Amino acid sequence: MEEKEIKMSRRVVVTGMGAITPLGLSVEEFWNGVKEGRTGFGPITKFDTEGYKSTIAAEVKGFDAKNFMDFKAAKRMEAFCQYAVAAAKEALADSGLDMEKEDPWRVGVAVGSGIGSLQAMEREHSKLLEKGPNRVNPLMVPLMICNMASGNVSIQFGLKGKSINVVTACTTGTNCIGEAMRTIQYGDADVMVAGGSESSITPVGVAGFCALTALSSSNDPERCSIPFDKERSGFVMGEGAGVVVLEELEHAKARGAKIYAEVVGYGCSSDAYHITSPAEDGAGAAKAMENAMKDAGVSPEEVTYINAHGTGTKLNDLFETRAIKLAFGEHAKNVHINSTKSMIGHLLGAAGAVEFITCVKELEEGFLHATAGYRIPDEECDLDYCKEPVQEEVPYALTNSLGFGGHNASLLIKKYSE
Repeated sequence: MEEKEIKMSRRVVVTGMGAITPLGLSVEEFWNGVKEGRTGFGPITKFDTEGYKSTIAAEVKGFDAKNFMDFKAAKRMEAFCQYAVAAAKEALADSGLDMEKEDPWRVGVAVGSGIGSLQAMEREHSKLLEKGPNRVNPLMVPLMICNMASGNVSIQFGLKGKSINVVTACTTGTNCIGEAMRTIQYGDADVMVAGGSESSITPVGVAGFCALTALSSSNDPERCSIPFDKERSGFVMGEGAGVVVLEELEHAKARGAKIYAEVVGYGCSSDAYHITSPAEDGAGAAKAMENAMKDAGVSPEEVTYINAHGTGTKLNDLFETRAIKLAFGEHAKNVHINSTKSMIGHLLGAAGAVEFITCVKELEEGFLHATAGYRIPDEECDLDYCKEPVQEEVPYALTNSLGFGGHNASLLIKKYSE
């Protein structure tokens, strides 16, 4: 027991970040878009949307895989893997990590995808029906399966430590970063490349979410993704990847790394309630937040900012509001809350990772972005949802992710100090 406690005291910091998003193909482009309050919504260009109730999405624009990796390697990856490798390349370069000087067995990967490649499934299923089983691509399975985001990042950069893919739907990115944090705390790695990647704007992907009535019924780019607004009607599909380099503090200091922030708390729970709806009282999400704060040894009163899951569906935003009230009590009314999905839509398995990067940048610059499009208050969602940007130094950022199946995860990030 004593040895475990010593291991768990290892501090974990963020030393690199990379992003492929609907607002840009780097962290800088993405963050500039966020600060300017731009949104990435527009008509779907990836397929013919005639007959679809939802025809709008937040697509990644201008991405060419050969600008980020070897062309032959890219041909053996679907888009979600290409995005993951591109974001990881930026994060590793940003971190200054020199793999020739590292023990590769101590550098691991936790880059998840909630779905994998629907494109490969659709394409090969059509071949099966039209041309028979012998025409299916021999690489269909390794192209399709969602663990290949971690697998390809590991292969491309020679990372030989633990390589995992936590699959928890829309909680995937947050869980991957949290489990990477635990891996370092426990002493199983010194560095973890962690995050999430997704590319599911496909005919069956959009049709499936339409059938669930989860997608926004608005095809107006200005009013399609409006979390916490009374007129909200669902989420908008997004795509992209967010990847961060997490590192044990002393390892980072020894090589003179720039430290962006410290990850101090990770909490999870399960609603055990419904396959798509969060628990109505918010108890599950509240417990994840409480667990993250307890893990960090932080009281609710010390937390003044939350990056909400904030999808823009009627139930999610209401139940997450209730969860925040449960976790924070009277202090909830003093907490700034925003939703990055108001600008980039819902990146599904990548959402939590990109939102984690948003939190790190907000801590760094003392700037909390507005919830774009939020205009009409909802009587039942009565907290501070950042109608305008907030210029304020905050010591902590709490980021939430809630996934189909009742998965809840929260990460608590702190401004780094010795």
